[in-house]
Amino acid sequence: MSATTMKKPTSMTDRLVFLASAAAALLLLGSAHAAAPGVKGTTFTLTASPAYINQPDGQTIYSWGYGCSATNGRGAPLAIATPAAGVCGGVMQIPGPTLIVTENVPFSITLTNNLPAAAGNTSVLFPGINVTSAPTGGVRGVLTQEATPGSSVTYHLVANSPGTRAYYSGTQGDLQVEMGMYGAIIVLPATVTPAGCTALNAIPPHYVAPGNSAESDFRLAASAYDHSRSCYDREYLFQFSEMDPNIHQQALMQVTARSGCVAGAAGCSLNVPTEPYHPSYFMINGRSMPDDMDSNYAVAYPHQPYNGNPHMHPGELVLLRIIGQGRWQHPFHEHGNHVRILGRDGNLILASNTAGEANLAGPLLFTTTTTPGLAMDGIFQWTGKGLNWDAYGHNPNSTDPLAKLPCVPDANGYNNVTTALNYYEWCQDHNKPVQANPFGDVAGGGPVTLPDANIFTNGAWYGGSPYLGPNATVRATGPTGTTPPSGTIANSPTGEAGFAFMWHSHNEREITTNNIFPGGMLMMMLVDSREFTIDESN
Repeated sequence: MSATTMKKPTSMTDRLVFLASAAAALLLLGSAHAAAPGVKGTTFTLTASPAYINQPDGQTIYSWGYGCSATNGRGAPLAIATPAAGVCGGVMQIPGPTLIVTENVPFSITLTNNLPAAAGNTSVLFPGINVTSAPTGGVRGVLTQEATPGSSVTYHLVANSPGTRAYYSGTQGDLQVEMGMYGAIIVLPATVTPAGCTALNAIPPHYVAPGNSAESDFRLAASAYDHSRSCYDREYLFQFSEMDPNIHQQALMQVTARSGCVAGAAGCSLNVPTEPYHPSYFMINGRSMPDDMDSNYAVAYPHQPYNGNPHMHPGELVLLRIIGQGRWQHPFHEHGNHVRILGRDGNLILASNTAGEANLAGPLLFTTTTTPGLAMDGIFQWTGKGLNWDAYGHNPNSTDPLAKLPCVPDANGYNNVTTALNYYEWCQDHNKPVQANPFGDVAGGGPVTLPDANIFTNGAWYGGSPYLGPNATVRATGPTGTTPPSGTIANSPTGEAGFAFMWHSHNEREITTNNIFPGGMLMMMLVDSREFTIDESN
């Protein structure tokens, strides 16, 4: 992978800083997968229980969370492999299981309280989702019906609009949400395939390229909303949260001291202070970097099954499902492009034109700032437009036929040859060199001379080439075949050549783990040429 800068490129100098800002993360790129795994249906069974979760600094943190019954099965997407044994079999996880339902289809969720007796009652809130009838079982709570220790309560619900939602504890939220009791609900649109969208499990045309004609479709639906302009090609769910280990330690100490007490009896309750609040861990889908770039259902994280490592080909429309699950607001920055917001909390943002047609009107965001409890859906796209050089390193004088691919612009200026490896290339930059004195078989005459990779302090972490494609990196090597590039740990110079855009919180402390950088809310968006098969099957 070509490495990434820590800010949006604003000059040619910025664009050519290909040092790996998070070298440790690149160790895991070869096995990184994502998408939006979860459980799908109309009847769900959740169990609230305690467990320990892992952090990259070696700490294990006592936490509470939700697990789902094995009877829920799996459902999303079908191409994703069955999880490790025990996951979705009553085992607590953070975030809680992602529940996938369909617009206007009633569903129910039964919550069983297996928390320690001293933790008291618990419940679940479902903001933005309608209650169809009174909860079954449980006892009255401040915000909703609650399950007492050892008992259950069933909620009857329906979502009247598609989109991404949060669910979280409605009992003593300052403690229970902090302890990990939150999750996501994805509501699929009732319209199966809006006009202009690619039907689910029908391979989109731009997936089909030489050597990559069998890539699987990992989407949950053809569109995010019941609107023809909300079509998408890939999707990823990101739940942002933080954790104060002192609160968790206090909870553990008090639970241990009250072990064996009878729920509701005098002295069988917790009094855990949640202020002052000093979080040390900042997480994406329950993991901190670099753990969030390991695969879904990795055995190293039995209670943190979901990863956070998006992957795409140039030009694809990537649906980002984003939820703020903690107590803090997190300004998350996606390098490579802005994110076009489609809707918030299931509300599609529309505006009518002079003809009365409803058009998308969501803002274009530099950072997708997650307010606690807020869910949003947005589209991210990377095409190479604006780089001001040919991202594929085409050279009309090359002897390599892949270096001489044409670029036939469509009405928007992108290559419209869907079967070509450079489909969706920004044709205005086609054959435009970046190097004044190039190494190897790439076009020369540009304004920049790339430095020798051997002089870089990161050594083997330097990608060495600003080009995409199956042979672009090799063609950019010098006579000795070593500089540039020197390759990376995960990808050899003769293998794939892609870009890795760092996505991270713009709060500097939040890209640390217990104040050590790199860590926290940080991941990579991997952009690979279309011959590279993106495998999200785990």
